[in-house]
Amino acid sequence: MTDPGKPSHFIRDAVVEDLRTGRFPGVVTRFPPEPNGYLHIGHATAICLDFGMAAEFGGHCNLRFDDTNPVKETQEYVDQIMRDVRWLGFDWGDHLYHASDYFEQLYDWAVQLIKAGKAYVDDLTAEQMAEHRGTLTAPGRESPYRTRSVDENLDLFARMRAGEFEDGTKTLRAKIDMASGNINLRDPVMYRIRKTSHQRTGDTWCIYPMYDWAHGQSDSIEGVTHSLCTLEYEDHRPLYDWYLEALGIFHPRQIEFARFNLSHTMMSKRKLLTLVEDGVVTGWDDPRMPTLAGLRRRGYTPGSIRDFADRVGSAKAPKTVELGHLEHCLREDLNKRALRRMAVLRPLKVVIENYPEGQTEELEAVNNPEDASAGTREVPFSRELWIDEDDFKEVPPPKYFRLSPGVEVRLRYAYIVKCTGVEKDAAGNVVAIRCTYDPDSRGGDARGRKVKGTIHWVSAREALPAEFRLYDTLFTAPKPDDAEDFKAVVNPNSLETAQGWVEPSFRDADADDRFQFERVGYFCVDSRDSSPSRLVFNRAVGLRDTWAKIEKGMSP
Repeated sequence: MTDPGKPSHFIRDAVVEDLRTGRFPGVVTRFPPEPNGYLHIGHATAICLDFGMAAEFGGHCNLRFDDTNPVKETQEYVDQIMRDVRWLGFDWGDHLYHASDYFEQLYDWAVQLIKAGKAYVDDLTAEQMAEHRGTLTAPGRESPYRTRSVDENLDLFARMRAGEFEDGTKTLRAKIDMASGNINLRDPVMYRIRKTSHQRTGDTWCIYPMYDWAHGQSDSIEGVTHSLCTLEYEDHRPLYDWYLEALGIFHPRQIEFARFNLSHTMMSKRKLLTLVEDGVVTGWDDPRMPTLAGLRRRGYTPGSIRDFADRVGSAKAPKTVELGHLEHCLREDLNKRALRRMAVLRPLKVVIENYPEGQTEELEAVNNPEDASAGTREVPFSRELWIDEDDFKEVPPPKYFRLSPGVEVRLRYAYIVKCTGVEKDAAGNVVAIRCTYDPDSRGGDARGRKVKGTIHWVSAREALPAEFRLYDTLFTAPKPDDAEDFKAVVNPNSLETAQGWVEPSFRDADADDRFQFERVGYFCVDSRDSSPSRLVFNRAVGLRDTWAKIEKGMSP
């Protein structure tokens, strides 16, 4: 049962009450994605809620594909959704279903409603239907076909199924109340004609159920007890209930929770698809996308996303969450597990003049100071090194504690070095730094000398070339959905690339491996473009909460 020490919310409270009163003997939930796009961070919170509630109360969660619109659905999306749910850490076991599994039963139930005088075949076009529907303040008008006899409706519905009529010429509508204050109850469409092949049923069907018709009945067939939906379905709940009551079948409980918006992001699958199709991004798994595939490729962990979902929580009112909160969850997770490594993104050559030519020594470096079990590794050190160009200033600004002429710094895990001179090209740019090192300063300064700066480096002889992809927000506006044209607020600087070097331990790095590049940020090996002959790293997040202030004590 539920953990009494865990913070509660209104959905958990409702489930507890239903079990206490015996309304349901157990808990069965479902996650019902449409296979018309990739899952995104908004879906992740729903997945965590659906699977989390079921697990907490000893039940199970069904994964059910709402595959009722073959025009937009593909097997690619089905396969990717299953990969994403598993990657996030959840498993549906034997409970994998499709709305298309129930097409025959849904058809039979539609016939049942026709026979009961509660459904009819309508010839109005979509435009005419919209004109008849009315407004929030004015009732709708009944269709002239609403009074067709049961026999005529049965005949027409069977002929619709047989493919006799063209797309858009007829629909099956529930006969409820055209004067209802809830527009969803004004004779909603149950079936439309779509002469399109379905990825699972092929050409068996040419009529397909609307979501509102398939939703509740699918829940009922599967024995779902708590159908957790986003808030836009609150006004659809009376229709959900009406269908179940009219059929006299098992009646699950629908509970709605509010969506959240993530700043500098949008979560409309239609708009995300536009970005893909227009080439604004490289695909659904572009690391700038809010899709789970994109976040994974960027370096996000399942644990960080689950933590974020817990912090966002379940609320009754929509809210906007700063992107910095998601980044904070990732830093918290990676700080504990990510191996530390050294990488130079914008290289500048250092020559240690008093270090023996041709000599290389191995120095011990810590893999993760937060995890002693991670152990240590050896990194090579030689006469020529690469450092980051930002770690040297020929004319240093105030309080600059890195390398500059005549100044000493410590090389991480290595020696103290002192800049003795620079080499410049014809344009006057510094292309190399000349230094000397103190051979007695390795691993610490026993003589009591102190230096204020420590910088990272890699040995030039053993370093591996690498490409670094530095990502910023995909949109410049905090709320891109509010823009008149969301593509006009796409960030032209959302991706910057750099060519640099990494220590040789990366020779054995695998796709999706995540690391902290010391003093730089958290990176992962790009799963698509990286290979042993071409190392590509994606920056997941910087080391600190630099652009978004994170409030202390974030709570659900």
